[in-house]
Amino acid sequence: MDEAPPRVVPLRGATNFRDLGGYRGHDGRALRWRRLFRSDHLGALTPADRAKLAELGVAASLDFRGHAERAAAPYEVPGLAQHSLAIEPTVAQRMQEITDAGAALTVPVVEGLMRDLYRSLVGERVPRFTEFFAFLLRAEAPVVFHCTAGKDRTGVAAALVLLALGVPRETVMQDYLLTNEVFKPPWTPREDIDPAVLRALWGVRADYLEAALEVIDERDGGLERFLRHRIGLDARRLDALGERYLQPE
Repeated sequence: MDEAPPRVVPLRGATNFRDLGGYRGHDGRALRWRRLFRSDHLGALTPADRAKLAELGVAASLDFRGHAERAAAPYEVPGLAQHSLAIEPTVAQRMQEITDAGAALTVPVVEGLMRDLYRSLVGERVPRFTEFFAFLLRAEAPVVFHCTAGKDRTGVAAALVLLALGVPRETVMQDYLLTNEVFKPPWTPREDIDPAVLRALWGVRADYLEAALEVIDERDGGLERFLRHRIGLDARRLDALGERYLQPE
């Protein structure tokens, strides 16, 4: 394409719908535009939004939401096949446990819960990302992957696929932090919760994603070993991923 399309796709019913195209990966090859999208949930799409997805040719959605989340905000888009890769949320439950125990919900407490979440995503939640990559390796049409806010489970998925395609960590972090500029959280101020606590919960922070990447570096000995031994992406499959999602040399 002579001119790069907008990275953020404007939709009325989803504020964090973004294209991963254009980032430079292995050998300087750019990710193909309009092949791989990340988003917040699609349960509030308008008819015009659904038409936009059809125009983009998005044929599959990979949904990281838990079962209750999916039931609370279901969606149907003609021509869009849905695939559940459920990772049940944990932070809200832990926050409730803390308040039930009479302890205060402070910013450091919530930030700690968020870092724990990210560590778990590259720990016991890894099988879902194995399924995620397996789907990407066989997808023939554009794909969107999402959770509820499109920032934590989706953020780790986006980081892993960008890193697997050779995108530098600095660029991966920039894409991750873009959520803070485009996502409109579905919350209103509450007298019982400090607004700074809600910002720590609904925003993204570099140290959240760094917590996951540190686990990969310290436990697995780096990304390559993590991808090979935890995700099952050997050199052949990594090459296949690049052929599918990177521009030709």
